[in-house]
Amino acid sequence: MATVLMCRRIPRLSRVAAFSTTAKRKTEHGSSKCEQEEKDNPGTANTGSESPATIQLLNPLDYRVSYNPSAYARGRAGSQQHLDRDRGQALGDTRTSPGAAQAPQAFPAASSRTLPPIRRALSKSRSNTLLQQTILEALSKEETEKEKWEVHDSKEDPRMFQKGRPEYRSLSCDSSEPAQPLPAEEGDSILDSVAACEGSPGSITDHFQRLSRLPAERRAGLASEPGFDALCHCAVRAIRLFSTPDLIHVLKSCVLLAVPPAHPLLEACEGEFCRRAWDMELEQLLLVADCWRCLERSVPSYLSILFSFANLHWKDLTLPQFVQLVYIIGEGRRSPADLAQKVESTILKYLDSFTLEELGTICLGLFKSVSGISDHVMRRIADRVSLQMEDMSTYALVNVLKMLRYIRMDHLPLLKELGKVIPERIPTVNIQGIMHITLTYSSLHYFDEGVLAAVATSLPSKVSYCRSKDAAKFLWSFGCLDYEPPNEEEFYSSLIKQIHRKLHEFKKFPEHLLTALLGLAFVKRFPEELIDYALREEFVQKTRGSKYELNKDLFTLGKSVEIECPTYRGNRLPPQLCQEFAKMALSFAEQEIYVRPEIVEATSLLESMLGGPEYVKNHMILPHTRSGDLEVRLATDGHPIPFNFKGPVAARKLKDIGVSLTDDLMAQLIKGRAHGRSPVEVENEGRTPRQEGGDEAGMLCSDGAHTAGAKSPAEPKPGRCPGAPPSLPQPGEVRLALQVSNRNHYCYSSKRLLGLHCLKRRQLRHLGYVVVELPFWEWFPLLRRSRSEKLSYLHYKVFDPALLSRAG
Repeated sequence: MATVLMCRRIPRLSRVAAFSTTAKRKTEHGSSKCEQEEKDNPGTANTGSESPATIQLLNPLDYRVSYNPSAYARGRAGSQQHLDRDRGQALGDTRTSPGAAQAPQAFPAASSRTLPPIRRALSKSRSNTLLQQTILEALSKEETEKEKWEVHDSKEDPRMFQKGRPEYRSLSCDSSEPAQPLPAEEGDSILDSVAACEGSPGSITDHFQRLSRLPAERRAGLASEPGFDALCHCAVRAIRLFSTPDLIHVLKSCVLLAVPPAHPLLEACEGEFCRRAWDMELEQLLLVADCWRCLERSVPSYLSILFSFANLHWKDLTLPQFVQLVYIIGEGRRSPADLAQKVESTILKYLDSFTLEELGTICLGLFKSVSGISDHVMRRIADRVSLQMEDMSTYALVNVLKMLRYIRMDHLPLLKELGKVIPERIPTVNIQGIMHITLTYSSLHYFDEGVLAAVATSLPSKVSYCRSKDAAKFLWSFGCLDYEPPNEEEFYSSLIKQIHRKLHEFKKFPEHLLTALLGLAFVKRFPEELIDYALREEFVQKTRGSKYELNKDLFTLGKSVEIECPTYRGNRLPPQLCQEFAKMALSFAEQEIYVRPEIVEATSLLESMLGGPEYVKNHMILPHTRSGDLEVRLATDGHPIPFNFKGPVAARKLKDIGVSLTDDLMAQLIKGRAHGRSPVEVENEGRTPRQEGGDEAGMLCSDGAHTAGAKSPAEPKPGRCPGAPPSLPQPGEVRLALQVSNRNHYCYSSKRLLGLHCLKRRQLRHLGYVVVELPFWEWFPLLRRSRSEKLSYLHYKVFDPALLSRAG
């Protein structure tokens, strides 16, 4: 930790656990110098007072955050123009060729630790232009060598499935180098002969095909030459005269020639293909659609026609045509509703015949197009993948994981097999692939220490390739699963550094910064300058204008800092905003939490056992933690203390409610529901009266005294403002926070609490509460047992001798 804190570019990191005074002094010294500069220029936070030349190196002016799902660094046209456009999220794999093309890196790969001596030289010699240039050239050379060394950032071709069957040759555009290339010298003669083609479609097609056979370096400059421009004009004028095969040849040539997506020739071709689409064969329609993907041109009208055509001729689809169609649906980012059922039935029809790469492509197409799929079909896919996982490429495997995550399916055989196969592949996987693997585990609440440890070991050396989204998802995933790896300091410090480098991206994607900070908060890490940035007024306004609901995240972060960081002096959420968020949380709790049958039953029994509703309160002690508590207070002699005099809204709502614990309801409680909401069946049979029986209403405390006669020395106090922290316990008082948990509070099939609930219990203890668990594996089965058994269980939990000894 000390090493990270001493780094000039990393601001102060608060940690609930204690750290050395020396490190803290150095941290505060470094952060005070950088604070104002970070506010002035958050995109280059904490770069100190270095010269402008150095800042440009750390934050290049031409840096862009790009998203291109059709990026293929391997198997694309050989032109540099195509390589510049290949900036998507394809994944590396153990089967990726060492010679695969590399996408250019927009951010310097050199470590920041190599920069300070150079910065000092620049600061002392600003007037010496020659020296500056020499230093900058040396630094540039060093960074170039670093980029060459980091060869792990390879890309894997998402179109690899097309190489598995010869049928794909007629359905897809082969953008590799031509089989019979022409010498570069022939380019001039081809262009010189354009004037002689006299608008003949056959001659124009021949010119395009010959130009596409030139070497890549010669093709790259064709777009700016007058002869090529004239050829394109000839093609546009004669567009209606082309036969369909010739027009397809022209379009395929445009792929190899890297014609820009907005070029007038492509616009004319799109219109013509839409006009004659219904007279074409499905094979031709799919081929043209693939060309549009290679050219990166958006063609929604053409795709609509293709989908309608496919719908009418669905019975004629061959297996390769179906896979290619699903691939096109995914790349088009839209799902035709009328095809959903047909897609599912076709998947089942060909399930045993698909290659593993084709299965991955189908999952990716469904994921990208936000297409739903039934649990039955997805489970069948997962069944096959779990049996053949070792033979599956990592890219295809990750695509299957994306779909599992999307529909939130827990397929235990697949996850167990994944834990055996994936750790050894992690070092060769692209950073976005590692992110999706990690995010699958956290989304499904599945904890596998072997996989997470492998991710944590590999990540620091690759962290410079993380986008803001990637870094945020890593922090969220590890925090969600409450896992701190063996190399936790190196792991977290590298990701926090990357968050600082990408700070400018959060202006556009504020949700990613909140995701990162919450993930850190779950594991007791609070980088104060990042928190200060996230809680400043202008950033809060950005989050409120986001398309995502970020109020809960802001509320959780703001109140967690208030409770766990007493020395924090940065920005905070305004009180009125906290009250607004708290009211929203309480409103949700009244409708969804307080009325859950397991909580209703526990509340009713505790009231009966302790002597009345004034002895127990069903509420949210910490609204920002998004779950309820049953609060009970005990005196030093073991007597319950009455405190709930106001009678909360929840109590009024629960009056005269009885819960019918049917077999179906119990199955939902114990096994859980896919989307987390359990309906409450209510009947008008009335709640059990408080004085129902002497053995229950006058339940004895551990010292033999009746609970109903207990009195509190404290006077009732007015209710606190929503969102305000609870008051600390009085001397000689023990406050119990009973947690009626459910399986969604824990990792899958385990008793390991998730990060948010660890944070809640930690903060309750920080405020003086004693956390008492009513775990679902104990409480839920008791709901079907006798009343006396449930009362006995609650009596044991509340009057635990260990709790009473703490009161003493």
